[in-house]
Amino acid sequence: MKQVSIDLAQEFQPRQIICLEHEHTCLYVEVIEVISARQVCWVRPLLLAIPSDNQSLPEDLILYDLRQGPDLLWPTSLFRLAWDTEVMSLLGQLHNPDTSSVRNLDGGKQLKDFVDRVWQAYQSEF
Repeated sequence: MKQVSIDLAQEFQPRQIICLEHEHTCLYVEVIEVISARQVCWVRPLLLAIPSDNQSLPEDLILYDLRQGPDLLWPTSLFRLAWDTEVMSLLGQLHNPDTSSVRNLDGGKQLKDFVDRVWQAYQSEF
């Protein structure tokens, strides 16, 4: 996972979309507030992108819609800025009811599993 420097992380702004990558899975979140004194940010999860079993194409992702889930308070050092080009197509898929790659069920469990894996891998950041 690529970690950003503390200086760059403090430049996160409310309403920006940032990404936490771990084991080929990406959690895209919207920044609500950056708490610089604690080096954490309050974020609202948008979607979790997990590679499908057929990883031959970058479009072969399973997307979990997390917009109705809980907010998180996470270390800024674990996030990077998300590129518009990567996020626009993913958000477009969330808003398209005919997209077969979007899962609305089980998103909470997938998020919890992802959070557990990240916490185990980066305990020193917390």
